[in-house]
Amino acid sequence: MADLTLLTPELTLVGTGLVVLLIGLFLNTNTKKILGYLASLGVLASLVLVIMSLGREGMLFNDTLSFDALSQFFKLVFLSVALLVSIASIKYTEGNSHTEEFYSLMIFATAGMMFVASANDLMVLFVAFELASLATYALAGFEKKNPISLEASMKYFMIGSLSAALMLFGISFIYGATGTTSIPGVAANIDILLGSPMGLLSVVLMIAGLGFKIALVPFHMWAPDTYQGSPSVVSSLLAAGSKKMGFVAAFKVFMIALIALQAEWTTAFAVLAVITMTLGNVVALSQTSVKRMLAYSSVAQAGYITMAFVVMSKTALAGAILYALSHGFMKAGAFIATAAVVYMVLSEKKDSETPDDIDNFRGLGRRMPVTALCMTIFLFALAGIPLTAGYMSKFVLFASTIEAGLVWLAVIAILNSAISLFYYARVVKYMYFLPSDGEKIAEPMPYTFAMLIAVIFVLAIGFWSEPFLYWAMEAAKVLI
Repeated sequence: MADLTLLTPELTLVGTGLVVLLIGLFLNTNTKKILGYLASLGVLASLVLVIMSLGREGMLFNDTLSFDALSQFFKLVFLSVALLVSIASIKYTEGNSHTEEFYSLMIFATAGMMFVASANDLMVLFVAFELASLATYALAGFEKKNPISLEASMKYFMIGSLSAALMLFGISFIYGATGTTSIPGVAANIDILLGSPMGLLSVVLMIAGLGFKIALVPFHMWAPDTYQGSPSVVSSLLAAGSKKMGFVAAFKVFMIALIALQAEWTTAFAVLAVITMTLGNVVALSQTSVKRMLAYSSVAQAGYITMAFVVMSKTALAGAILYALSHGFMKAGAFIATAAVVYMVLSEKKDSETPDDIDNFRGLGRRMPVTALCMTIFLFALAGIPLTAGYMSKFVLFASTIEAGLVWLAVIAILNSAISLFYYARVVKYMYFLPSDGEKIAEPMPYTFAMLIAVIFVLAIGFWSEPFLYWAMEAAKVLI
């Protein structure tokens, strides 16, 4: 029973979600703002508990849940993103009568992500995936009177359902061949899948199912519409949190359960990585919606992280895992900054249909100086400018790719990073070098506070990367 203390962060988070939902029933709309602070406190408590449990290992419930360096690292990623989103949402949900539902769904989605990180069984992984997914489907359509939000939610739900079906189909083939859904058990009984059509079909189905979650090309079609149509704070959770859930699941499925089938999936991931990073960056060049640009940027970033499945070295995996953390702060911060701009635009023109249009960023350096500065740091970090988290993550990942002899793959990734600098710099040009007719406005404190937290970690990982890289290396050892 003592081992149940390993579940304390998850239990704390779920308890917070239930408490927020219950208390919200007894508050009127004007006093529901307190729920945002309560939710943020619960997420912070869960984050602290995970940090306190670093170094502890164990199994629970017949070895269906594993607690190790990999699971704990990704829980830190999910909770960090959830904390930023929770703080920023204090302003977004202000005056909303459904505040308790918003925070409860966000918290339950995060809990699902945490269970995916700990899953040591394919069925547990699938159920945890669906817990997170169902909550995010509802969050994407949270603005019920906004047809664009409803469209985003519906597209996300339809594609997500297809993804779940493909993943479950793949799991059924794996179970039929190996007689188990335990991830280590599958790895130990994989012989029957070697060289068989069933093995190849299992790999294809799992790549497709997880590819939708990660938003790899050609499984990415839902991401731009969903990220653009969802509330900006929800887009932050999807891009910075939900996508990483897909990666930790893929790490467990392919690098542990299906490692014996590496010959079947390595080439596929190499092709997907190149196509994903290239198409994401090229299409992002022509976007005028900043949220849509960030969505395609997120697709491209997924392509970079996927390189780890091709290189398959401890350093490459550590780079990919560190990239997941860095991208969480960079992308969450960028979407929250966009949320602040959307708030500014809607406060002046309530009927604006494109509040995230790049034209609305004109003169932002004068109108919202803190938001503009933070956005600049996030964009340059995403581009991989030195002394930022993005640079360190790309350096480790790209260097390990070259070290493995895959120079061609590293060159393609570096060229794509150079392409991305154009559309990131364009936003900075609008913010600082183009005039605006608007006056300076007061920047909402919740958005500003969340952005400043993200900036601190983006710069900390860039300036002082040793401890973060050490934690990423420890997490990579679980896989190799």
